[in-house]
Amino acid sequence: MFTIGETIIEEDIAYERFACNLSDCKGACCTLQGGRGAPVRDDEVPELLRVSPFVRQYLSKDHLQVMDNNGIVEGEPGNYATVCVGHKACVFVFHEHDTARCSIERAYLAGQVSWRKPLSCHLFPVRITIGSQERLRYEKILECSSAREYGLQENIQL
Repeated sequence: MFTIGETIIEEDIAYERFACNLSDCKGACCTLQGGRGAPVRDDEVPELLRVSPFVRQYLSKDHLQVMDNNGIVEGEPGNYATVCVGHKACVFVFHEHDTARCSIERAYLAGQVSWRKPLSCHLFPVRITIGSQERLRYEKILECSSAREYGLQENIQL
């Protein structure tokens, strides 16, 4: 581990090679089993509420129903996450062919909203843990094995 400013960073972040390979993983990071979606910072909750009306057009009936019945975030201050559909897919996921994609990012790329997506989604597989000190850790998951191989092949650092 090493520290930059007030943040502790796990060493493997500095040495791991990683480059998303969406054609292989099919957006697995957006559909991980477990029932909790992407971690959301407190200041991102209002952004999610603001963009929600714009992303609805991209979502399936199942996702819209969950959004309408359960909302878009769960948790409490300091521990929010996006709501999941079927204890798996983030409520903001839509499928393009066989790949999970983010409806927030789609609305952003279409110029409909000015906010791209939660920070945890940008940083994945790096996760931020807030405790007595902020910590960055690498969440190594099986679904990202092709990203590790591709990153090694192309010499792209995490």
